[in-house]
Amino acid sequence: MRLENKIAIITGAGAGIGEATAMRFAEEGARLVLADYNGAAAEAVAVRLKALGADAIGVASDISKDEDARAISERAVEAFGAIDILVNNAADFTTMSVEDASVADWHRVLNVNVIGTALVSKYAIPHIRKQGRGAIVHLASMSGIIAQPNFVTYNSSKGAILTMTRCMALDLAKDKIRVNSVCPGCIYTTASEREWKRMGISKEEWSAQMAPGHMLNRVGEAREVANAILFLASEEASFITAAHLMVDGGYVWK
Repeated sequence: MRLENKIAIITGAGAGIGEATAMRFAEEGARLVLADYNGAAAEAVAVRLKALGADAIGVASDISKDEDARAISERAVEAFGAIDILVNNAADFTTMSVEDASVADWHRVLNVNVIGTALVSKYAIPHIRKQGRGAIVHLASMSGIIAQPNFVTYNSSKGAILTMTRCMALDLAKDKIRVNSVCPGCIYTTASEREWKRMGISKEEWSAQMAPGHMLNRVGEAREVANAILFLASEEASFITAAHLMVDGGYVWK
């Protein structure tokens, strides 16, 4: 097992990519702290994993709040005694143009996607450092690399995550803590479901619109992203840091 007895925090673990990552980590022997704004969803995932024999707990957390971000690591150490891996997956999906976005819109997306990621990392890093080595994986996005219409709020936040990844990787290299990011393309998640419902179209219609943008001509699955996260968190990626792994079906380069 690639993560046997490793203690991992996953934020945004109540659904989508976070939930799929929790499942993959559990299959590889990790002990899990599953944080989500929706505490009931995080606990429900933990219950399912425990039924499969995994060691997991759910934590309700608004990572944009300092005290909530700190509490995730405190709960991990209280439950398992250490932290080896952090997956910063929680995100706000505010997508607007510069002209349409209000100050409140900017605060919402940046407070979660950028400041929240930084806060969770801040409180986890001292515990990971004590282990002598570890891994942090941020969820960025192809949206942090390309331009998309009326997406400037979200894309700006994900672009910041790419820069944060490189800077953290440099700062933490001396501690043998690797920091990388994963950049998904269009993936079937609860967020994409909200998008096709907002657009007033079916999943099939949304897929037909999104698929041609990818070289592989399809939309990705959450488990496919989780596999990439698992790789970067594992010792199989022991000489990889400051990297941005594209899981976008070739979208960016088409």
